[in-house]
Amino acid sequence: MRRNIDMSPNHLYQPVLLRILHGIAAALLVLALISGFLIYNTYDKRWGNLALPRIGDIQGIHGTIALAFLLFLPVFALYSFHIGYRRLVQEQSFSQLKQLGNPVWWISVHRFANTLMLLAATFAVVTGRMMKEEWLPAGEIQRQWYLAHLVAWVCVFVSLALHLLMGAKVGGLPLLLSMFNWTMRSEDTRFSWLQEVKINHSSLVLKVLEVIVIGGIIMAFLLPVFNS
Repeated sequence: MRRNIDMSPNHLYQPVLLRILHGIAAALLVLALISGFLIYNTYDKRWGNLALPRIGDIQGIHGTIALAFLLFLPVFALYSFHIGYRRLVQEQSFSQLKQLGNPVWWISVHRFANTLMLLAATFAVVTGRMMKEEWLPAGEIQRQWYLAHLVAWVCVFVSLALHLLMGAKVGGLPLLLSMFNWTMRSEDTRFSWLQEVKINHSSLVLKVLEVIVIGGIIMAFLLPVFNS
């Protein structure tokens, strides 16, 4: 059942649960990206910097945002794999990439971008949890976990840009605006959400991706215990 395509060409309707979870994830992700860049701009600057005012305890602010994102990520990941799975990479997505320029090609690329978002976010929370606050103020910018977290920041930024660009290409402005439309239809209830849950995927690709993402989130919670 494709409940997100039951509308006129000029007005798309997204399920309420998707809009809520997507909105929270987007807000936390953007805040984490901004605060992460401010940390780099304050302590690193090796690849250039911007003349921005210094914010006190920017590491603490970033850490609070990152922790909130980590606590929320399991909920969003489970939603993505068990309700919103149609928006992720499917087994046929790889063969559809051969149809360059066709509508199905753009849809497949959009699904890849959505999937990359989940993988990049998982990479970011794992590497971020392994960092220590005292490294950067002490000038220890060659730490491997810090460098890995910088790579994760770039991956998240690129995947977010692709997510927005592909969303605009596939659905245009109506698709982007539909995520900010807070109307609710009578049939869009908790019971209808449960009907869309896919407990056991037949797709091996989705099973592997879920193991990677959920496993990475578990690692993000556990690894700092052994790194203390």
